[in-house]
Amino acid sequence: MVAGGLRVLFCGINPGLLTAASGFHFARPGNRFWPVLHLSGFTPRLLKPSEQRELLSYGLGITNVVARATARADELTPEEYVEGGRILEVKVERLAPRWLAVVGVTAYRAAFGERAAKIGPQERTIGGSRVWVLPNPSGLNAHWTAQTMAEEFARLREAAG
Repeated sequence: MVAGGLRVLFCGINPGLLTAASGFHFARPGNRFWPVLHLSGFTPRLLKPSEQRELLSYGLGITNVVARATARADELTPEEYVEGGRILEVKVERLAPRWLAVVGVTAYRAAFGERAAKIGPQERTIGGSRVWVLPNPSGLNAHWTAQTMAEEFARLREAAG
C-alpha cells in the first residue's frame, strides 16, 4: 500500500498471520491501528482493513519493516530487523514520503540500531523524509490506550500537514 509522495508512510513491524492470509494490513481484530488512525483525525471515518486502498486518497500508505509473516513479532531475528531496515531505507528514498512513521519503538530500535529512541519525532532522516516513531497498536501493547495512541498519532498528523 505505497505510492510516491505520500504525506505519511506508516510502517508496521511485520505481517501477522491473518494479515498474510487476507492481504490486509493490521487485520487482526484486536489490533488498534484502524481505530486509532480514525480517532487521531487521519481518516474521516473508521476504515476496515479491507478498505486499506482508501488510505492512498488521504496521502497515506502502509508497509512493514520485515516482510516475513509470524504469529508474534518476537519470532523475528535481529538480522531480519537490520536487513528490513536497509530495505526500508531504499523504499523510503525511492517513494519520498514527507514522514515515515514506524509503529513500534522496539522495531525501530532494532531496525536502525538506535537503542535510545523514544516515541515521537526522530533526528534521523531518510533522504528527504522525516521519521516519527509511534506506539505499537497491537492489543498486546497494554502501556498505551487507544486514546493515548490517538493523541500521539494526532501529533504526527499535525506535523505532516
